[in-house]
Amino acid sequence: MYSARLGRSLNDFSQQTAVITGGAQGIGGAVADALRAGGARIAIWDLDADLAAEKAASLGGGCFALPVNVADWSNVEAARDETLSKSGRIDIVVNCAGVAGANATVEDYPVDHFAEIVTINLVGTFHVNKAVVPTMKRQQYGRIVNIASVAGKDGNPNASAYSASKAGVIGFTKSLGKELADMDIAVNCVTPAAARTRIFDQMKQEHIDYMLSKIPRGRFLELKEAAAMVSWLCTKENSFTTAGVFDLSGGRATY
Repeated sequence: MYSARLGRSLNDFSQQTAVITGGAQGIGGAVADALRAGGARIAIWDLDADLAAEKAASLGGGCFALPVNVADWSNVEAARDETLSKSGRIDIVVNCAGVAGANATVEDYPVDHFAEIVTINLVGTFHVNKAVVPTMKRQQYGRIVNIASVAGKDGNPNASAYSASKAGVIGFTKSLGKELADMDIAVNCVTPAAARTRIFDQMKQEHIDYMLSKIPRGRFLELKEAAAMVSWLCTKENSFTTAGVFDLSGGRATY
């Protein structure tokens, strides 16, 4: 767990290496803080090379950043190889990289943009998971957490590409979790409601207002709340649950 009051992790990740895609900021950045506080060495894979380098430097302790475009399979493979060269292991992967995309009706949604959003959010998740599975199988150990969204359960109007891509992440996680269930490799996902991150810059205000109106808690998710759930899913103690979907929607989700 992550203690917001104490400002530190209560989980032990010593001697482990954690890859966090999209880890330079937002949920990924908060997860990086929590896992680092538990002793993990952090490898940040992020498209924003400068911001990722700043984040890695702030974490200290041999943490490092690599510029990675998760939509590019060869780029992901190269990042995996460089991470293994630097650290020797990949024990944890938290896949946070993603984009919201445009707000538009299906009728008006640009065809190319729809494909772009699905490629980054869903195909990117596939690339990252595919790249690390052989390493985790050799180690006979691993923890993967994919960041989906409550939109993948409920579907948000005027956000069909994002909703469809995150629904795909849920289904993909369930499939991979079952494939690896006979090993000590847990593959789960979380379905957060919106948190105030830079992804809001991609949305219209009316869409932000709509998302808030759907959350019974009456507020947006806080980053430390997301980090608390995700970091527990990365622990050795999470040894039974796999192919699971964990709610972070503030009461919005109906299943």
